[in-house]
Amino acid sequence: MLNALQVFTTVVVGLMVGVEFSVAFVINRILNALPEDSGQLGRAHGGRMLGAVMPVWYIGSLVLVAVWAVSGWRHDGTGLVITAGALLILSVVMSLLLLVPINNRSKTWTPENRPEDWKEQSNRWDRYHYVRVAVIIAAFALLVTALA
Repeated sequence: MLNALQVFTTVVVGLMVGVEFSVAFVINRILNALPEDSGQLGRAHGGRMLGAVMPVWYIGSLVLVAVWAVSGWRHDGTGLVITAGALLILSVVMSLLLLVPINNRSKTWTPENRPEDWKEQSNRWDRYHYVRVAVIIAAFALLVTALA
């Protein structure tokens, strides 16, 4: 049963990393290359859609890692799992303090109501997101190592 939990947790966190990596290095670059206001409208839609899904995914991943750490307490790799959990906590804190406030504003923007500094705010979100992606990649790598 523990083995199934370990594999399931690793897959869930890995998929989350894939989505966030894709947002950072593929989707946002595509949206930024679109003409006129299309990119900003696409980012606002993405902020609404992923803003609804990702909190559940982040917290769910953290819960799975915590269950793994408790269930596998006496097994090899528990320290790696606990460290991965700490990194996921960091990613949640980063999200709440840095990314969510910007996302909550930007998901309502249209070409008619966006602030003058909307590009700067979007770029700031991107920079914070790059750091968050690095943090969750490190957490995923630790989980894979603990699984191996």
